[in-house]
Amino acid sequence: MTVLVFGASSQIGHFLLPRLRARGESIVALSRKPRPTQAGVQWLQGDLPDRVPAVAQPSAVINFGPLASFAAWLASAGLPSTTRIIATSSMSAESKQASDVAAERELSQTLRDGEAAVAAACDRQGMAWTIFRPTLIYGAGIDKSLSPIARRASRLHVFPLPAGRGLRQPVHADDIAAAVMAALDHPDAAGRILPLGGGERLTAAEMFARVRRSLATPTIPLPIPAVLLRAGRHAVPRLRGPLTRLEADLIADNSELQRLLGVSPRPFQPDAACWEPHLPL
Repeated sequence: MTVLVFGASSQIGHFLLPRLRARGESIVALSRKPRPTQAGVQWLQGDLPDRVPAVAQPSAVINFGPLASFAAWLASAGLPSTTRIIATSSMSAESKQASDVAAERELSQTLRDGEAAVAAACDRQGMAWTIFRPTLIYGAGIDKSLSPIARRASRLHVFPLPAGRGLRQPVHADDIAAAVMAALDHPDAAGRILPLGGGERLTAAEMFARVRRSLATPTIPLPIPAVLLRAGRHAVPRLRGPLTRLEADLIADNSELQRLLGVSPRPFQPDAACWEPHLPL
């Protein structure tokens, strides 16, 4: 099949493209920036929704970028009803829905509106669609959550360890790529929004501790007790959301993922390579 990938230069795309090549798929990838020649991948330069070069009718379209612009393109692209559509959203669509921070509630609503727009565009044209909601993503060193913390700690040789009883379920980007591949082959996943978390739930405090232990550079642990975190929520308004979430569970139910697609993501056992950029930042 011919697979068109939006966001192929993302952390998930980094792991998806080799999987598609290994299956012998014809890959067309869109990027806003020029990309070096890559075996088995035809790179096109453009941007959603209205700067997408003409592409021969793909068998499947995969999107790792913003949902609203993807939905706008889908509505006007004239794809055949046989085209398989797969996209990623975020568990923030659910976990930040009732946040104390207005900007986080707005993000949640934006994600849910984007999901609905993609589903509606596909349904109007009779195309099968699946949307994944990943939890915190890691693995390619270009995420904006754990990788910056790890690199800063390696540079300063000090690793802050905030207290946090809220559960986390980090998911490796390659496991998301595996789920996307499975969705291409399993029609039962069509018409569903599937949560996608890692294979292990652990407290936020333990998650940070494991990141520290994974580093190649020795660091001094700097515990930050809960009382200081509570004070920080009141003293620094922009930190209120992130610090409050340290006590909240940010997890996903993988039961449908496993039942429909047979995908079981790995537990959170990172190594130092997870935090070094695999792609240009």
